[in-house]
Amino acid sequence: MARKRINLTSKHKSPTGGLNEAGRRYARSQGSNLKRPVKSGDNPRRANFLARMGASRGPDYKDGKPTRKLLALRKWGASSSADARAKAKKISERNKKKKEKKA
Repeated sequence: MARKRINLTSKHKSPTGGLNEAGRRYARSQGSNLKRPVKSGDNPRRANFLARMGASRGPDYKDGKPTRKLLALRKWGASSSADARAKAKKISERNKKKKEKKA
């Protein structure tokens, strides 16, 4: 299945990273189902996002300013790409232990 391209403008983007409510509404109108960032806790969605964004290519800073990538990671509770990867691993491990405990 091909990915849909969503053309977001600056009015859809939060200056502190990620999308604002208008951006999420626009994405929904285009067929996406984007949710708000999960800032803390052991939510599997948070672990997945941190792992993907932490491993994505691109710098955390450009010309001394944080990139959109780093701003988005901060919204999800990580301070850098390396921190995002480490947090994702820890969250996944805790979730796996919880799942094993239930079984």
